[in-house]
Amino acid sequence: MIKKIKQKLKKEEYKRLLSNFISLSILQGANYILPLITFPYLVRVIGVEKFGLLAFAGATIAYFNILTDYGFNLTATREVSIYRDNKEKLNEIFSSVMIIKFILMIISFILLLLLIFSFNKFRQDYKIFILTFGMVIGQVLFPQWFFQGMERMKYITFLNILAKVIFTITIFIFIHKSSDYWKVPLINSLGFIVAGIISLYIVFKNFNIEFSFQSFNTLKYYFTDGWHLFLSSFAGNFYRNFNTLVLGFLTNNLYVGYYSIAEKIVKIIQSLQNIIGNTLFPYFSKKISHNKLYFFELTKKYLKIIIGSYLLIVLFAFILSPEIIYIIQGKYQSETILDLRIMSIVILIGGLNYYFGVLGLITIGYKKEFSKAIIITGISNIILSFILIYFLKDIGASLTLVLSESILLFLLLNFIKRNFYL
Repeated sequence: MIKKIKQKLKKEEYKRLLSNFISLSILQGANYILPLITFPYLVRVIGVEKFGLLAFAGATIAYFNILTDYGFNLTATREVSIYRDNKEKLNEIFSSVMIIKFILMIISFILLLLLIFSFNKFRQDYKIFILTFGMVIGQVLFPQWFFQGMERMKYITFLNILAKVIFTITIFIFIHKSSDYWKVPLINSLGFIVAGIISLYIVFKNFNIEFSFQSFNTLKYYFTDGWHLFLSSFAGNFYRNFNTLVLGFLTNNLYVGYYSIAEKIVKIIQSLQNIIGNTLFPYFSKKISHNKLYFFELTKKYLKIIIGSYLLIVLFAFILSPEIIYIIQGKYQSETILDLRIMSIVILIGGLNYYFGVLGLITIGYKKEFSKAIIITGISNIILSFILIYFLKDIGASLTLVLSESILLFLLLNFIKRNFYL
């Protein structure tokens, strides 16, 4: 009897995992198709220079997204996955995280205003930065961490696709000439805000979550719990977005455009790993809580397959770079082609960093160690970016990204080698 129950539970567990994988596959399919429709259109209509400005604004606002995320997409996901059957605890987790995120959002907006009033680089295009900030509001409203922790990826899929469909349709309706570039962040922000509002309705209605104000000690606990992951997330995204910022300050929007177009292509390709990663993170968290060696047992079996898969994608991106850039820009832009070829190696190195860092060390419980590795990488990136971008402009930014990801991989593998047996 007990054996039958265990088999049933195991069957339901894998069924839920498959369902989540299918949902995220649909989402990532949309993440591929929709940008492939709008991305080339935007580059051709508004031009490389205006695209560079929007990328610069996006890189700036990304830091406020990191601040408001505060690592909750990992820590809160883990908490929700552990207490998913405890209604009272879920209410506490949801309320605490949302309160902290709203406070951080207000702080973020104040910091943005300070930037606008302090630097001419931001002040001359202040409307673009304020409109882009709408994405922070949408992200705060959208509790992806809750759906992921509950392993109900279908909601994430539906809402993300809704936001992107709104963006895609309205881009073709309202963007027809270069001067329409300011409408892009407005449309993007509105799509995410609408999706965020709908997501909250689903949380309250379908999951019967009740929002309530929490005590200072409770808020302090969740704030403290996310601190190390916030540091690693901030440092990690700091160096990934820092290149765009330095490029914008040391050169101009045209060079930012070259770099950003190539980087955008790499990010679209990299989003493949999010299908597997977002599905496996809560699953790994639960498995590793019972068996600390689960991750390493899995790695021994599948590491060669993982590396081989990434290498094939890198080869594909490198060889077809001219054709990919032609599709996007309508011409063989040599600067962007070279940027893309240099950055293609990041697909492999970045993928391994995600695997060993997020799916490995974080799920096992080595948040501090992962944070330290990210911080060291971030500091290295800052030094490299100023030197290489000053001399090589967008090529320097591409090389900086590759070198930084390589440093992080070295640190992660070195830690694993010293503390575990693979």
